[in-house]
Parts: sequence; structure tokens; C-alpha cells
Amino acid sequence: MPMDEKKGINTTELTLLIIGSTIGSGVFGITSDLATAAAPGPAILAWIIVGIGVLTLVLSLNNLSQKRPDLDSGIFSYAGAAFGPLGEFISGWAYWLSAWLGNIAFATITMSAFGTFFPKVFANGQNLVSIIVAIILTWILTLLVNRGIESAAFINSIGTICKIIPLVVFVICVIIAFEAKMFTADFWGNVAQNVHGLKQTSLFTQVRSSIIVMMWLFVGVEGASVLSSRARTRTDAEKASILGLASLLTIYIVVSILPYGVMTRAQLAAGGQPALGAIMQHLVGGWGAALISIGLIISVLVSWLSWTMLPAESLMLMADDQTLPTSWGKLNSKKAPTRALIITGVLQSIFLFSLLFTDYAYNFAYTLCTAAILICYFLVGVYQMEYSGQNHEWGQFIIGLIATLFELMAMVLSGWKQVMVVSVGFIPGFIFYLQACKEFKHVVTTKEKIVMALIVIFAIVSLVLIGNGTISINN
Repeated sequence: MPMDEKKGINTTELTLLIIGSTIGSGVFGITSDLATAAAPGPAILAWIIVGIGVLTLVLSLNNLSQKRPDLDSGIFSYAGAAFGPLGEFISGWAYWLSAWLGNIAFATITMSAFGTFFPKVFANGQNLVSIIVAIILTWILTLLVNRGIESAAFINSIGTICKIIPLVVFVICVIIAFEAKMFTADFWGNVAQNVHGLKQTSLFTQVRSSIIVMMWLFVGVEGASVLSSRARTRTDAEKASILGLASLLTIYIVVSILPYGVMTRAQLAAGGQPALGAIMQHLVGGWGAALISIGLIISVLVSWLSWTMLPAESLMLMADDQTLPTSWGKLNSKKAPTRALIITGVLQSIFLFSLLFTDYAYNFAYTLCTAAILICYFLVGVYQMEYSGQNHEWGQFIIGLIATLFELMAMVLSGWKQVMVVSVGFIPGFIFYLQACKEFKHVVTTKEKIVMALIVIFAIVSLVLIGNGTISINN
């Protein structure tokens, strides 16, 4: 399908849109979690692996959006094309789980940022006051979206500026203070560091632990393929996707790796959230931490508004595709899916209370969010392979194969505990899927019954492992 030459936007504009829509809260918090996971050398290796993996995912999404424009119900429609209604439901439900769990991460880091200005009230962002304020914000944003107010271009622009300015100031300060001797002191993590829980670990373990931390920064990158449809030409779309991804990788690598040259790994790991604020506090004092926190609060609130719509919209699209009951997609007079918004808002409010029971609330929320979306990305890679193989497009097949293997590796090696916890969320989901099957007279096949039974067993095992402490929400 040729793109409209007149109405489309150019490569530069599209590249900036992709960058602005993908950068969220993750970049403000990565340094602490990355330092906990790895020394600078293994972290750089992990970035190379993640860069290749995300590139193949973006190329797969670009290819499928061009070749299958009829599959327009979110990225989970690709799973539907590959595996039928249940495949679409599993991908869509995982996407929905990921979207609202991402909002929990937004809430946590926002409350931590408030703590910069009101430490006695908000503490580390995990006390009762923080949770109550987060719940109030959740419902304010839900009501705004329910009244038909979405994230307008102007508001998004403000959010993007508030992200970029603090990051630019941060990078300048870090470059000025950078010490090569400190950066290379324990480049490969060979020195045992018992301070703040850091232990001597193998290169493989450090790389593995880094991957799920890094993937959180790319949640939402699938938006690049959606945005690409607004380009003047297909070539513009492809260029913008590659340039956007290259720019994101550059920003993320600079922000996450350079701090190893201004603070020790132990200091970075103990910095708390928002991690960039802690580093700026160390480098320039209170004004630096305040700048980061203000930029973070504004940027996250803007992202939070658009991400309030996202999970509800996912449920609406699934209802339209008959994988959820019709009532889940019902729109009000403002064309907002009220029921879907309320369900998501209630679940977010309940889940926020879990922050009282973990010392690593932000980490807990974003790793679950990432684990859930990895399921969707994995199924995209599978369909890219299937479609390309059927059409003898072997170059595209290899791209899909690399994307699939990367997502599988990320799930198995770095996020298997989180994937197991996420599987528990499918148990109630299957009840609603079966209701939809009954409503739309879809006969549940034996294969579908087996798949659902296996996931339920997987979820039960997960609950047992959580109960006996094998899977902990505190690490």
C-alpha cells in the first residue's frame, strides 16, 4: 500500500516522534538497577545483544505492518493470525497486563520523585501516603480519559521537552566529572563487592541480569511501527524506525554507562530512585536532584495519561475481535471504553498496595511489565517467521528468527521468575475468554483446552514457588 506523499511526515519528524514516545520513566531509573546487575563491561555487552534483539523486533513489526495492513488490532492481531483466537487472546491479555503494570512503575517512581521535595511525607515512595496519592492520580487520569481527553500533541511535546532537558544536563555533568580510572577500576566485575549486596558474579550472569533491566526501556517501541504509518513513504518509515532506534540506543547507553565513571558501582546500586537524581545530588547538589525530579514528574504524568488509555484500548480491540465479551469494548458518549477503564483502574489501585510489602517496588513493577510484553514480542517474531516462510522471503525469515530467539532468551534467562508471576494473571483471563467463545459461538478446540490447561498448571506452580520463597518480590 503506497503511503500518501502529501499528508505524510518526513523522516526527521517521525524519528523525533518515535524517540519522544518511547523514552519514559525507565531512563531516569536505569543506572541503579543496572549497577546492581553488572559492571560496565558486561553492561556494554548486554546493550549490544539487546540492540540487535530490539532492531530485529522493529524490523519485523515494520515488515508486518506493510505486508499485512489488514491486521490493525494492535500487535496481538499478529498472534491471532499465527495461532487463532486463543493466540490473539494470550498476546492481547499479556499486552493489557503489561500496560497497567507499567503504570504501577510510573506511580512508584513519581512518588519517589515527590520524596525529593517532601521526604518526610513521601519517604521512598512506598509508604501509605504515596500509595493513596498514586491511587488518587490513577483515578483522576482514568476520569480524564473516560471524558474523552487523550494525550494531545501539545501535551506530549511538553512531556518530551521535560524528558530531554534534564537528560542533556545530566549527560553534560557526567561527562565533566567523568574519571577513566574509576570507569575501568572493575570493568568486568571481577572484584568481589559485598557492599550493598553486590557479589562477584560471572560475566554470563551479569549480562543475563542486565537484559530485563534494559528491555524495560524499550516497552512501547512497538509504537514505532504504528507511527510509521504516518510517514510520507515506506522508505521514510523504514529510515525513521532505524534512526529512532539508533538514537534511543545512544541515549540509553550514554545515560546508563557513563555514570560508572563518576561513582563506584556500589554507590550507583545504592542510589535509590530516581537514580539519575541521586547521581546529580552527588555531582552538583540539591538543584541537580530537583531538576531530575521535576523533569521526571512532568514527563511521567504525560506518559501516564496516554498509558491510561492504552490498556483500556487493548481490551476494547480484543472485544472487537471477539476474544473478550462485547461488554468489555462498550464505548460511552465520548467514545471511551468506560468498563475497560474502570476494571483497569480498580486493578491498578489494588496492586498499588503491594508496594507496602516489597523493598523493590519500582523494580518489581517494571520487571513484571517487561515480562508480560516479552510474550507479545515473542509471538510477533513467530508470526514474522511464519509469514516470511510462507512467502519465501528468507531475509525477513532470518530477522524473525533472531527476534524470536532473542525474546525467548530474555524470557528464559533473565525474566523466567517474572514470566511465571505474570502467568497467574491469565487464570481470570481465561474465564472471560470462555465467556467470549460462548457469546460468539466459537467452539473451543482440544488444542486450545490443552494450552489453557498448561498455562493454568504453570500459574499454580508459580503460586507454590511464591509461597515457599523460591520466587521473591524482594529481589
